[in-house]
Amino acid sequence: MRNVEGFQPDHQVGTPATSREQDAVRLLLLIDGAAEPLPSPAPEPALAEAVGVLTGQTRLQKLDFWLRSPDFLADELLNEYERTAEGELLELAGRILDSEEPEVRRYPMLRHHFGAYEPLDDALAVLRSAGLIVRRRRGRVGHTRRHDYFLLARGRRVARTIIARAPTFRYYVDRVRLVLDLADGRGGNQLRDRQYLQAEYASTRRGAPIATITERVRDRLARLRAEPAVA
Repeated sequence: MRNVEGFQPDHQVGTPATSREQDAVRLLLLIDGAAEPLPSPAPEPALAEAVGVLTGQTRLQKLDFWLRSPDFLADELLNEYERTAEGELLELAGRILDSEEPEVRRYPMLRHHFGAYEPLDDALAVLRSAGLIVRRRRGRVGHTRRHDYFLLARGRRVARTIIARAPTFRYYVDRVRLVLDLADGRGGNQLRDRQYLQAEYASTRRGAPIATITERVRDRLARLRAEPAVA
């Protein structure tokens, strides 16, 4: 893995693609934030240095979708606001939608058979070859049931170093926290089902990029702001 100074934020804002290195950093920060503690002792000797695990490729992909799609993330915050009437959720959605974040931080994913999907093998290979994560396949030969992503102690140290040396990446740390709060412990299949409730998401042709919903969500935000405050 190249020196941490080699990981720089994307300067070509608004472009619909990231580099392998940018994907690797985003995924490292996502896995670092979402990894759950491991039972002691480690499940196998090769994982003795593991400090946490993110279970399931589906969960990783669906969390990454919200991380890469500020427009859909904001719309989910508005869903939660309408359900709970918590003013902070409206404020959080407003911070996203009042800024250029949906335009400059959005990196579309494809709509696959099981929802939002993006090939991540190249980015994960960067992390694995550097000794930052370990991937384990669960299932039987010829039939992988699940992928688990184990964060190693070195991976956690590198994540902290990246944030310290390139503060711009703190954006992802903050957004990972928000995404995890929204996910509320749901597994990958539950997140997939929730995301399919978005008509634009569900109606996207398989293999095509999921289109932005920014303007619709900004209109929705304006309507909700215009409504009388809930006592």
